[in-house]
Amino acid sequence: MIFSNLTFTHQDCIGAIDGTHVDARNQNSDKVTFIGRCGSPTQNVMAVCDFNMCFTFVMAGWEGSAHARRGFKTATRDPNNNFPHPPTGKYYLVDAGYPLQRGYLKPFPDTRYHIPDFARASNVTRGRKEMFNKRHSSLRGVIERTFGVWKKKWVILRDMPPYNFSKQVHIVCATMALHNYIRRHHSRSDIDFHLAEEDEENMHSEAFEHRLGQSFTEEETEASIAFTVDGEGASEMVELRERITDEIVCSTKQTVSFPAAASPQQLPGAGEPPAEKQKRGASNRA
Repeated sequence: MIFSNLTFTHQDCIGAIDGTHVDARNQNSDKVTFIGRCGSPTQNVMAVCDFNMCFTFVMAGWEGSAHARRGFKTATRDPNNNFPHPPTGKYYLVDAGYPLQRGYLKPFPDTRYHIPDFARASNVTRGRKEMFNKRHSSLRGVIERTFGVWKKKWVILRDMPPYNFSKQVHIVCATMALHNYIRRHHSRSDIDFHLAEEDEENMHSEAFEHRLGQSFTEEETEASIAFTVDGEGASEMVELRERITDEIVCSTKQTVSFPAAASPQQLPGAGEPPAEKQKRGASNRA
């Protein structure tokens, strides 16, 4: 899997994790807990996807006011959830709202991260941390594109009927299964997936609707992020992040080349006797 648009590749990254919200219909007594930052009742969904834009895990049914860390913690620590933990040496990409721990690589904190922010600055990166964050954000964008395709196909996720809540949770899981089936069915070409692949920078607007990961560094308070406690193996992931950053910096330097200065032998008239130079100059004037 290509980690950036440069020649740098990293085969150990196996997917991305993020959260999103879908529309929810609840009884009045439960409605308050389901109202999150968007101001309307939503169901909080955490998902994992691979780089083929297929969902590999989902935990749905959390109330809209629940923080992503809560769902992540429950999903990864309870063995009954069958969470697809990364194999040794592999890792998922997560954003700043998730803990840094073995198998989960997050960006540098307190550093510009999201692709639109770089676009507003003419895609200029300042320093090695921004170089890493830009490529991390670009690659992690696969989960946003996956959410976008999924929500575009299933309008019910944006206008949920007043079913009982357990059925609403099942609808989320069922539409993700259908999403995967469409993606993996080689007998047909799907326009939504095709558009998402053609232009990775432009995502369906649905990807940003009720989205948890819009930017934890922008939307969550600094105090909230401060309480994101790193887990076991955090130092290993810090070392990995530094190593990848060094490789990105190195590959960037190698791709920048300048025309070589012309040697004396390449210059017109180089090596000619003075008489020949004068004769050639007179010929040119004639």
